[in-house]
Amino acid sequence: MLTLLSSGLLSVWLDMAGVQTPGLDAFSLVAGPGIPGFVIAGDPEPATDATLKQYLQSLVAKGIVKDTQGVWIQSASTLLASNQGTVPLPAASLTKIATSLAALEKWGHAHQFETFVNATGPVKDGVLQGDLVIAGDSDPFFVWEEAFAVGNALNKMGIKRVTGNVVITRNFSMNAEPDPTTSGEHFKQALDPSLWEEDAEFVFSSLPPGTPKPKVEIAGTVKIGKAGGTPVLRHRSLSLAEILRQMNIYSNNEMAQMLADGVGGANVVKERAAKAAGVPPEEIQLVNGSGLGQENRVSPRAACAMFMAIQRYLQPSHLTIADLFPVSGQDGGTLDYRHIPPASVVKTGTLWDVSALAGVLPTRTHGILYFAIINRGADVDGFRTQQDKLLQRLQQQWGIPLTPVAGITTKHPINPDFSSAGAANRNEVLLGG
Repeated sequence: MLTLLSSGLLSVWLDMAGVQTPGLDAFSLVAGPGIPGFVIAGDPEPATDATLKQYLQSLVAKGIVKDTQGVWIQSASTLLASNQGTVPLPAASLTKIATSLAALEKWGHAHQFETFVNATGPVKDGVLQGDLVIAGDSDPFFVWEEAFAVGNALNKMGIKRVTGNVVITRNFSMNAEPDPTTSGEHFKQALDPSLWEEDAEFVFSSLPPGTPKPKVEIAGTVKIGKAGGTPVLRHRSLSLAEILRQMNIYSNNEMAQMLADGVGGANVVKERAAKAAGVPPEEIQLVNGSGLGQENRVSPRAACAMFMAIQRYLQPSHLTIADLFPVSGQDGGTLDYRHIPPASVVKTGTLWDVSALAGVLPTRTHGILYFAIINRGADVDGFRTQQDKLLQRLQQQWGIPLTPVAGITTKHPINPDFSSAGAANRNEVLLGG
């Protein structure tokens, strides 16, 4: 078998035997159940299949077309129930599962993006006689708190005024704003409280008492230019794991697109995700990294497979998918007002005629169930209610866990210190290099 694999003769042998293998390489075929997207062949599990049929019938009774609803439920490598489970359907923000997986594959969970602050002139008596140059590194989570921390760091270095401009270079974005000029305006505003508007005031008011206000007056305007000057400060982002968690809890489209662009674009994201998940490439079809638009299509099976691939990737680092995705009963965001069984780790997705939900459901007898539900139709609120009820029935059927289920409990809770003090810990004064 090893000879067949290394020589490529296995594929030839399978073709001669009449075995069709679209989208699969020889290794995927012989690896069997270890490849997350594929399950042991056999009939659906009767009890779970009956529960799924009951769910589908409740939709049909409301005039919903059964064949446009995708569902996939599996336990480990065993399929429990499916309806259109291998058909790529408009998946809305389930697309962010693929973006998360591709980002992990490229950078690793501990990666931190770096933003450099350069000065083009000397500092005399608290005045930077030149421009303040911001060199970005595609940090998708450089927000008000990060800018406040940078401003306070500049103050500690003795910089209280800039005679020149704020020059934005490379890939700098603030508050997930795609336009670099607007990002620069936000940055300039953050450094000078006299310019604060409602958003900045609100964020600062939520910081711990005693957090200092930055005070850096910038005489010039915001310009787009090239990197230059002497590096005076390096600011590191939160870890990629925490960035992904925040992105997925609130389903932030701008952050997702920034990450997808950093990976190499939608095509690279889908290629990385399909390969890591072990599913046929045609089951993941993307045009962006956020899920906006009907063109982004993912099969329910692929959604489950990507969750499994992420879980497998995180395991050596003693992290779980609960460190990257919202947990029911613990996190808000898109889970507000939902009635998903507690401790389930999920990702939601919504378009005007799409309601999607995928993740893992903890049970007593089956451990964790991987599931994906993609509903098509105009009754988005109704779909959400029925999705929650389906998960409740499945958990009642297989038992509510008496203790936390291994594999989806946060082993090392990530503490995103969003205060200026916490962000300051990620500042490194360079003092000219």
